[in-house]
Amino acid sequence: MRRLVCLLLTLGIASIAQVACSSEGPDGGGNFVAIPANSMEYAVFSWNDLGMHCLNPTYDQAVILPPYNTVWAQVVHRGNPPQIVTQGVTVEYRIVDNTSSYGKTDSHGGDFAQFWDNSQALFGVTLAQDEGLNLEDPNLHNGLSGTMVLKGDHFQVNGIPLVPVNDAGVWNPYQVIEITVKQSGTVIAQTRATVPTSDEINCAKCHGATDPFGDVLAKHDQLHGTSLVTSTPVLCANGTCHTSPALGQSGAGSDGYLSAAIHGAHADRNAACMDCHPGTITRCSRSVAHTTADGNCTTCHGSLAQVASSIDAGRVPWVTEPTCQSASCHVGVDEVATQTTLYRNATGHQGIRCPVCHDSPHAMYPSREASDNYQPVQYQTTVTTIGSCAVCHSGSRGAGGGQEFAGTHGGTNGEPNACRVCHTVVPTNTADWPHAYTWQNR
Repeated sequence: MRRLVCLLLTLGIASIAQVACSSEGPDGGGNFVAIPANSMEYAVFSWNDLGMHCLNPTYDQAVILPPYNTVWAQVVHRGNPPQIVTQGVTVEYRIVDNTSSYGKTDSHGGDFAQFWDNSQALFGVTLAQDEGLNLEDPNLHNGLSGTMVLKGDHFQVNGIPLVPVNDAGVWNPYQVIEITVKQSGTVIAQTRATVPTSDEINCAKCHGATDPFGDVLAKHDQLHGTSLVTSTPVLCANGTCHTSPALGQSGAGSDGYLSAAIHGAHADRNAACMDCHPGTITRCSRSVAHTTADGNCTTCHGSLAQVASSIDAGRVPWVTEPTCQSASCHVGVDEVATQTTLYRNATGHQGIRCPVCHDSPHAMYPSREASDNYQPVQYQTTVTTIGSCAVCHSGSRGAGGGQEFAGTHGGTNGEPNACRVCHTVVPTNTADWPHAYTWQNR
C-alpha cells in the first residue's frame, strides 16, 4: 500500500504552484498527485460563457449592457469510458451570498434598481424585480437561483441578473455560483465557478465625473444631430441606429454595429481597453498565461482602430472573434483549432466542451483569481488544465512519449494521473487522448 504525504497549499495566488505529493512504492521511488475525483462517481464542470461580463452602473441615461450573466455546465458519469449525462438529473444553481439585485447601489455610482424600473422603455419587456432578460428563451426569466435548462449536451442558465454587490453590501466583481446536480432528489455532484460582473466602466475618464452618461448623450447630439438627451433612457444598441449581437440583434443598423462605432470613435481619444472592459480594479482578463498589466487585449483583438476597421470590413462583433490560433499564440497547432466555432462554444475531447478543461475565455487555468481555480483543486488538487500531465510533471508531458505514458499510467492499474478526473481506466490508445498529446510544453 502506498503511503501518500500531501502538502495542500492555501487556495489563492499561491495555489498556482503545484500541490506537492509523494508516494513510496516498493522501490521507494516515484512521484504523483492524489486525484480527489477517484472517490467520486459523478463530476460536474461549470463555467461562465465569456469569462467577463460588463454592465451599466445606471439605467436612466445612456445604456450599453444590462445585468446579464450566462453559465454552462456539463455532468460526467466517471467510468470506462466516461459518459456525459443529460437525462435523469436536475442541475440547480445559486449565487453564493447573494439573493437579490434590485435596489442595490455601490461606490461606483451604481443604482441597479433602474434596470428593472426602466426595462420596458429600454428592452421592451416588463420584468419583475430580480428577474433577468433572456435573449435565448424570452419567456424564461431567471433569477439569482433556480434550475438550469438542458441544451443538447450541457445545461445552461441564461441572463442571471447579477450585479457586483453581494447581500452584505460588498462590491465584488468575482462572485461565485454553486452548481448542484441531483438524481431523484439526491445530490450526486456539486461544484463552484466564477460569475464575473463589473460596473467599473469608466466614461468619466473623458466625459467628466459629474454626469458622464449625460455628457455622452450630449456629445452624440452635438456631433450627429440627434436628440438623445431629451429621450432618456437610451439603449445605445436600439436595433435601429446601432445593433449589437450581444443583445441578440442580427445585422448592422442604419449607423452600423455599436461595437464599430464605439471602438472607432475612441481610437484616437486616449481610451484604453480596460476603461470600458473594466477596469483598473476588476482587470477582467485574468488567465496567468494570457494576460499582462494592461490586460493583453490587443494581442488577440487588435487595437481599438483595428477592432472597428475589421467590423467595417465585414466581421460580425461577438460572433466572429479571435481563435486560439490567432495572433502569435498557438499558430500551427491544428489540434486546438475550433475553426469558425468560438472557443467558448466548442466541443473537444469525447464531447467535452473546451472550457470544461481550460475554463472560461479570459480566465483559463491557472487564473490569478482564486474563485476561478476552484474546480482544478476540487478534482485534481493542482491548478492547471483539467487532465494535464502538469498535475504531476513540472515542465514536461513525459520524456518517453505516448508509449511511456501508456506503460506507466494506462490500463486498470496504472499509476494515478489526471485523466482519472473523468476516466476510471485510462485508455492505452494514445490516439484517443485530447489534443493528441504532443509530449512537449506549449
